[in-house]
Amino acid sequence: MAAPTMDRPTSAAPAAVQTMTIAKGINNGLRAAMEADPKVIIMGEDVGKLGGVFRITDGLQKDFGEQRVLDTPLAESGIIGTAVGLAIRGYRPVCEIQFEGFIFPGFDQIVSQVAKLHFRTQGRLKLPMVIRVPFGGGIGAVEHHSESPESYFAHTAGLKVVSCSNPADAYWMIQQAIASDDPILFFEPKRRYYEKGEVDTTAAPGPLFASRVLRTGTDATLVAYGPMVRTALDAASAAEEEGRSLEVIDLRTLSPLDLAPVYESVRRTGRLVVVSEAPSESSITSEIAAKVQQECFYSLQAPVLRVTGFDTPYPPSKLEEEFLPDLDRVLHAVDRSLAW
Repeated sequence: MAAPTMDRPTSAAPAAVQTMTIAKGINNGLRAAMEADPKVIIMGEDVGKLGGVFRITDGLQKDFGEQRVLDTPLAESGIIGTAVGLAIRGYRPVCEIQFEGFIFPGFDQIVSQVAKLHFRTQGRLKLPMVIRVPFGGGIGAVEHHSESPESYFAHTAGLKVVSCSNPADAYWMIQQAIASDDPILFFEPKRRYYEKGEVDTTAAPGPLFASRVLRTGTDATLVAYGPMVRTALDAASAAEEEGRSLEVIDLRTLSPLDLAPVYESVRRTGRLVVVSEAPSESSITSEIAAKVQQECFYSLQAPVLRVTGFDTPYPPSKLEEEFLPDLDRVLHAVDRSLAW
């Protein structure tokens, strides 16, 4: 493959603080990473001329060329395997999995090669690659388009897993993931793609692998990630109208988990509700519940409760509102915890 050109598009300097969607935050973050490093390459199904099915990569092939934004065949195993070779050769490939349910044809490459190559070579080889995964439900899609497979990868040693929930994190976290020398799965909450927020493109970002307190509270702690962060914040606002103060923590990183802020919060509130779209069995939420009960047992005033998707295959779209955790289910869990 020929070396990508060093030429970069020129444009007027944007305002430091901008209002943008999560989708635009990722797009701008990818653009910034490509401008900063000519070795950054984007590859995936329809990411070039179409700009991706969600238009996350819109305009990037036009500005950076077909050698740096590659439309691939419909072959996830081939996409990931090619990215492994590129990463070994010094590139920083960013792969897009069009929908999370399509990641499984590439599962063997991810868990057998991507996760293991650095360890297998005793550190001689690095795999600085990112696998972008739109995930979660709420978009009225057909089978294989609304799942939450993040626990598979968080369980796999050698992989790092993160998920953004707002435009500022979308913008900064994708750049930090690309700059990392470790392979990272970047889970994007697709039903939140078009929610807006302010992004300071000049502010120094916080650490990539760190959870963050988004709202302080005293009565109970809500922990969520990805698409469920907005639901948790809405629940905290609704609870406030009833005189209850809920602290909300966005995990942001699923592997490694950063639970220090969660422990500190639970030691103050004595109660924890963990929220996720994924099924509850052997999940991120069950890991958090186990660790919090180990570390904060004498501070807990109620068992750790979980609000999750059900332990069933994702349902047809007409039933997904019954499957997905919503405001009422979160507030019901809070009521149960406070009544203990």
